[in-house]
Amino acid sequence: MELVYLRTFVESLEAGSFSKAADALCVTQSAVSRRIKFLEDQYGYPLLDRSGPVLVATEAGKIVLDKARQLLSIEDELLKGLKGIGKRDGLSFCCTPGFGTAFLPRVVRELLQTSSEMHNMQFFLDMPDLVLAGVQDGRFDIGLLEHCEQFDFSELQVLQLPDDDVLFVSSPALDIPSGEVTVAQLGQHTLFSRRAECCSTKFLSFNLKKIGLDETAFPSRVVYDDLHQIIASTVDGLGIAFTARSLVAEQIAAGKLRSHQVQGFMHARRRSLVFRPCFVSNPLADLLIQEVQRCFE
Repeated sequence: MELVYLRTFVESLEAGSFSKAADALCVTQSAVSRRIKFLEDQYGYPLLDRSGPVLVATEAGKIVLDKARQLLSIEDELLKGLKGIGKRDGLSFCCTPGFGTAFLPRVVRELLQTSSEMHNMQFFLDMPDLVLAGVQDGRFDIGLLEHCEQFDFSELQVLQLPDDDVLFVSSPALDIPSGEVTVAQLGQHTLFSRRAECCSTKFLSFNLKKIGLDETAFPSRVVYDDLHQIIASTVDGLGIAFTARSLVAEQIAAGKLRSHQVQGFMHARRRSLVFRPCFVSNPLADLLIQEVQRCFE
């Protein structure tokens, strides 16, 4: 369990609303709402009573609130103790799974060839809002996230990278024409996707809502928590996927997959590299940023 979810829950109750909690945490209101839903799904109980003017903990919520405060207090004590022995050496980088799958192996390979300090580097993968939260609270030095949300980057340094192109793909065996298609055409096939809180799945939900539809447009859906398995199943003609072009560029070029767009969909997501203003750059960080930028040249 990521403590950022519990911190969001506590902040929501103390602030009294999702909007005020979002302001305090420097994230969007939808990000707060998703984190609370994740907790409620995780524990199997409603944790907040949303019916009144301010948020109130349910009976289950009171139990979670008490334990969450204890855990967060322990974490705060732990961080204070670590600060007392000085900052760790090295560099930590966190990115979303899409970038991690498509580009991180290349970045690591190039760094291994150009730096002798790779043993001081740590790599992590997480969802966009958790990448951002990790950079904001100092757990990560540098973060890279693809996002359609309007995140609050006001306290961070931001390098905007080329947009992430997200599209539907299918095997030629399914006989779906390349280019622009309708959701009705795609909805006849099984959709392979990741969990509801994952980047591409949230982006698909955002786009469906944008054109007046919802997840029922794809009545047959299989959830995999493995991007490689999603791509393999799609190449095998077992269904379709909504994924970043960078993840399937090789298969599209080889004719193993066709790409599709839907009218009214936003197919481009922003891609941002973020770090705190107080972060002191070093040669390893400079090399990392250069290699990330080279991925899009």
